[in-house]
Amino acid sequence: MRWCVIDGMTIALGKPGVDGLSGTVGVLREWQYDGAPMQLHPGDLGWFWRFGPAATAEAVRTWSRGGRVLAVGLLDGPDLLRLTIAPDAHRDEELARQLVKDVSRTEHGVFGEDKAYIEAPMAALVQQLLADDGWDVDEPWTPLRRDLAEPVEDPGVRIEVIGPEQAHVRAAVQRASFNSSTFTDERWHAMASGALYADARCLVAHDDRGGAVAAVTVWSAGRGKPGLLEPMGVAQDHRGRGYGRAITVAAAAALQELGSSSAIVCTPSSNVGAVATYRSAGFEPRPEVRDRRRDA
Repeated sequence: MRWCVIDGMTIALGKPGVDGLSGTVGVLREWQYDGAPMQLHPGDLGWFWRFGPAATAEAVRTWSRGGRVLAVGLLDGPDLLRLTIAPDAHRDEELARQLVKDVSRTEHGVFGEDKAYIEAPMAALVQQLLADDGWDVDEPWTPLRRDLAEPVEDPGVRIEVIGPEQAHVRAAVQRASFNSSTFTDERWHAMASGALYADARCLVAHDDRGGAVAAVTVWSAGRGKPGLLEPMGVAQDHRGRGYGRAITVAAAAALQELGSSSAIVCTPSSNVGAVATYRSAGFEPRPEVRDRRRDA
């Protein structure tokens, strides 16, 4: 753990450890609200849990002052920190300066010396300080949101809620949707064994012949809060047939059943097909966001 003294207080960079993950997740839940900027969601940690609790704890960073967590980051790989900040601390200068110091100095244990990326709320002060420190902007992403106040329409295809016996089906669709996917039955079981999965569902869409063609995992942050789609995919040889829209509509319905106020998702703006799919399922695009990038 590293400390920075601020007006008699300290900002501490730390890791929660496995035993502290539930507390960190609780903080993230508190920070979710409709109208919030696109930010790290408890579901992002839930999806990462497929690597197990120890790996998840090792990937999480927290910044605290006076015992209160002010920022949480997830190292979603060695070169990407997905960072979010307490709503009332977005313009906290001391915190922002400490964040920049910690991500810019390799000895602080966040990044190595290679290229690195940071996802952070666009209006947070840390964005400007990262720019001043030489971090450039990366490619744009499009957040999208669907309000869940009204009933969700029928998706029009058969939807299956995946349990332990069908884990192999969910894993197979994931691999068929993403060339680089390493998702397996074992990783589904690891994810589903985590505490976060109690507020999650895995759904699979089937075609007229009964084949599994699309899948999604949805994550609630609690009743009255935005729920997250992470991830959604359509098997490559079944694209262009409406299954992406269908599974996305089913995802919205599942989150509504879990008590979510809205459904949110984020996709690269360059993936025009994905943006169009979400829009066809009733999701409305919000202003684009960009990561910060430091070249090696």
